[in-house]
Amino acid sequence: MKEMGITEHLEELRTVVVRVVIILLIAFLVCYGQGEIIQEILLRPLRANLQDGGQVVFLGLLDKVLAQFQVAFYSSVILSSPFWFYQVWKFIKPGLYDYEKKAVRPFILVGFFLFSLGVAFGYFLVFPLTFQTLMTFGVSEVTATISLKDYLVLSSKVLVFLGLIFQLPNVLLILGFIGLVTKYSLRSLRRYVYVGFAVFSAMLTPPDVITMLGLWLPLAVLYEVGIAAVAMLVHPYLEKQHS
Repeated sequence: MKEMGITEHLEELRTVVVRVVIILLIAFLVCYGQGEIIQEILLRPLRANLQDGGQVVFLGLLDKVLAQFQVAFYSSVILSSPFWFYQVWKFIKPGLYDYEKKAVRPFILVGFFLFSLGVAFGYFLVFPLTFQTLMTFGVSEVTATISLKDYLVLSSKVLVFLGLIFQLPNVLLILGFIGLVTKYSLRSLRRYVYVGFAVFSAMLTPPDVITMLGLWLPLAVLYEVGIAAVAMLVHPYLEKQHS
């Protein structure tokens, strides 16, 4: 493990922050240049579930411009994640022992996979199911008029949020290697975690049991995957290190 002074740490941190900002800026410019394509992709699940006469409109003079800026920002965070995540890894790596590097390195690939899986889950499952439920909920024969800016910003945030939520197994693995949780403690907390997931899902989804279960079930599965990963990877690894 490389020893560094506080000044060197701060200088290295500044360098990493500058690189991450540059990466995000370049990705933002690319995403903004392809803004119309990205917006059309985001609008596709909504348009597929709009009832007859429903339409997407912009209400303010600058709505289309502001929407494209915000969508470009969230898209740049998603699309450039492998690059800025690598910069964060380079910053953390010198402060780790060799066995810690070997333990943490897989988290990067797993993190990319889980983030992409969360985004895909939101786009291909949560969006269609939620829009279908919302469009058929309540009184009928009412025409939907959806704000373009509100929808695009909300859908972008949801996709980033789901990508982060799907990091749950990764987080549990990291906590396990640190020693804050074990497979036994995670199993003992299972019932409370499930209740928390139910409350969380009810707050984020429409007042519909099926939609709520559509979010609660993946969270529960991710938690179980995290427990299994801690049991199969963390415990044997720590036992080997302490033997």
